[in-house]
Amino acid sequence: MKKNLPLLLILSALTFTASAQTTNLTAAQQVLTDSLCNCVSKLDMSKINTKQQALQEYTGCIGQNLPLLQNVAQEKGYDMNNIEQMRTLGIEIAQILAKQKCSSFLKLSLLLAEKAAKNEISGGITAGTFKRFDVKGFNYVVLSENGSEKSFIWYKQFPGSEELMKPASALVGKKISLNWVDVEVYLPAAKGYYKVKEITGISIK
Repeated sequence: MKKNLPLLLILSALTFTASAQTTNLTAAQQVLTDSLCNCVSKLDMSKINTKQQALQEYTGCIGQNLPLLQNVAQEKGYDMNNIEQMRTLGIEIAQILAKQKCSSFLKLSLLLAEKAAKNEISGGITAGTFKRFDVKGFNYVVLSENGSEKSFIWYKQFPGSEELMKPASALVGKKISLNWVDVEVYLPAAKGYYKVKEITGISIK
């Protein structure tokens, strides 16, 4: 869970409202937010042009201040492995940084929001014949459609996903209709972020 903290915290930061109020800060909160603001203020915003770059830079700042973050979590009784508590902590940190008018943090948050708005979710439905499963860091379902093969990532549970737990031999040749959305994920095998079609539903005839 801890390796996902930077992403979770920065995405949580985008959900705070400008009118949100923070209570008096504890010493641990003050030290953490001062250090984070100082780190973000050193970033060269002119060189941050993509969502991935923004996340990477903020990841570095969180990583540099992980012990301070742990102090705040412990002080509030939060479990570092609890997703909801870490999301709440991310929002709280964002509110503090905003109230303290950490300009670089606000610029970074706006940049992420703009990139997210430009990267609207798109998707569709593809029907074809099941060919095989490919395992390349994640499981992929390969369909044959009009003579060409198309690959879809099986990333998480979705309606009907239990159908894909059958042996591949039991699915070969069957007509399958897949609902999917375009998502951008980090592919371990390729060591980079790529757009893939994530399966969100399935129908097998």
